[in-house]
Amino acid sequence: MAKIKSPAMLEEYRNEILRKRERYTRVISLCGGPGCHAQHCNEIYEAVKKAVEKNGSSESVMVRKTGCHGFCEMGPIAVIQPEGIFYCKISLEDVPEIVERTLEKGEAIERLLYSDPESEKAIIKESKVPFYAKQKRLLMSMNEHIDPGNIEDYLAQGGYRALVKALFEMEPLEIIDEVDKAGLRGRGGAGFPAASKWRACRKAIARDGIKYVLCNADEGDPGAYMDRSLLEGNPHLVLEGMLIGAYGIGATEGYIYVRHEYPLTVENLLIALDQAREVGLLGKNILGSGFDFDIKVSIGGGAFVCGESTALMASIEGRIGEPRVKHIHTAERGLFNRPTNLNNVETWANVPLIINQGAVKYRKIGTKTSTGTKIFSLVGSINNTGLVEVPMGMTLREIIFDIGGGVPKGRKFKAVQTGGPSGGCIPESLLDTPVDFDALYDVGSMMGSGGMIVMDETTCMVDIARYFVDFLCDESCGKCVPCREGLKQMLFILEDITQGRGSLDQLELLKELAEVMRDTSLCGLGQTAANPVLSTLHYFEEEYIEHIKKKKCRAGVCKPLISFSINAKKCTGCMACRKACPVGAIKGKKKEAHVIQPEKCEKCGICFEACKYGAVVRK
Repeated sequence: MAKIKSPAMLEEYRNEILRKRERYTRVISLCGGPGCHAQHCNEIYEAVKKAVEKNGSSESVMVRKTGCHGFCEMGPIAVIQPEGIFYCKISLEDVPEIVERTLEKGEAIERLLYSDPESEKAIIKESKVPFYAKQKRLLMSMNEHIDPGNIEDYLAQGGYRALVKALFEMEPLEIIDEVDKAGLRGRGGAGFPAASKWRACRKAIARDGIKYVLCNADEGDPGAYMDRSLLEGNPHLVLEGMLIGAYGIGATEGYIYVRHEYPLTVENLLIALDQAREVGLLGKNILGSGFDFDIKVSIGGGAFVCGESTALMASIEGRIGEPRVKHIHTAERGLFNRPTNLNNVETWANVPLIINQGAVKYRKIGTKTSTGTKIFSLVGSINNTGLVEVPMGMTLREIIFDIGGGVPKGRKFKAVQTGGPSGGCIPESLLDTPVDFDALYDVGSMMGSGGMIVMDETTCMVDIARYFVDFLCDESCGKCVPCREGLKQMLFILEDITQGRGSLDQLELLKELAEVMRDTSLCGLGQTAANPVLSTLHYFEEEYIEHIKKKKCRAGVCKPLISFSINAKKCTGCMACRKACPVGAIKGKKKEAHVIQPEKCEKCGICFEACKYGAVVRK
């Protein structure tokens, strides 16, 4: 690739790419996200490429492996343009037919199409699939059109036009003002106005002229993978956002902090950085503007606390990832004691969109105080697992039931947990809550980075609180006493309750501990760690009381509080439970009533699930 030294050269290069691609009559985009990787998408991609080359169609058919398409439940996924044909759960055996019938003739193969669960009709176009139909995919939409290892794909989609506009048509303060007018709030959790941080960092005096912009890709919430999929599938969108932000702030150096558990993200990101440098979009005198900026990648060790800004900066510096007191603002003294601005992946990805289309148009999406869209990882007890991007203000009910397809196996919805380990559990009565920063806070939860875990009637809310507190106990850095000791004490109490040793007095102590932690902890981890406890106590207090007074777990999760037996009148002697039992705790002959031996029973509940006649009783 030749070095691009001006906006005119960039447009010439872009037009050349588009001209070369005019010969393609069809493009097949195969999802290369982590979920599809597990389903052999690489082998399918290579097989399609070979088949296209073998039949001489490579001049008219483009085969592309992309980032995550979002509908992880249906992987491996392929989309064929220009028809917009959506194939799901494809296999190697399907490749010859896909090439022959679809890529050559444009025919849809019915068995590979998505089947609507209600009408049972096959849906041809991706845009008509219910999972996608109600989304507003401003950031994720590019994923299926881009090979993350090919900068030309991003340029073909109009990439880096926002950077040109920022460098040559706007002053730095104009950029910050535009982000301010757009109402962009940080997507990392707290929802702090991005422009306020940028303006503070721009005003800060750097002793040696060096300022930093950082990207937080340390996504540690259980069940969350939004930032991973965005950075992994479309790295140049994030790089462009950082370049624009750096120009507005006056920064010359940047870092992207990525979890070490994301090897594919790191691989794609390093390729994107090399290609951006090669064409002159990173480094010295970018596009002949006189602006110098480059980005390095820092790989974290997997500590949840390093999602906190000052702990993240300490980790980049090679120190233990611990937060520091907040009276010293990172905008003035952050990374290496220099002015620093930190935003997460999704926040940076919104910046090119705002600069390209303008703040007025951007504000039309979302609510008055929470503008734009938000990406969520919809996981747990949900039919349509995957990544969803929706306008701020859409209700939880619409996301879970219209997009997510509701709860599987005919079970009843119980709660949804938003905001990761520091978020809250929201009950069915609040399903019409709009999803924005303020509305979620008002019901005792938070936006967080975008995890959304759906729970059904088989979930014990006391055990859920115990799980998240246990997670945070392990992840607390231990620097401050309220978080370090408060989490331990809360865990002891929750373990007592789930083990049948709890008392009503402990519920008051739990609330008191939560308030102390919230008011006195050093960083956001400790300040919000009690949210799962407080929200479950508020909305599901009856379950706590049942555990304590009746020694009963209605969900059948807390083993010391449950027992299994077999109703001899209902038992047909089919032996399904006996065969399923992993420890041989069930005895009985064929066509005779079976018996569970309590001394051997592990209370795993497999027999309960295996019985088709309702003979196995859980108490």
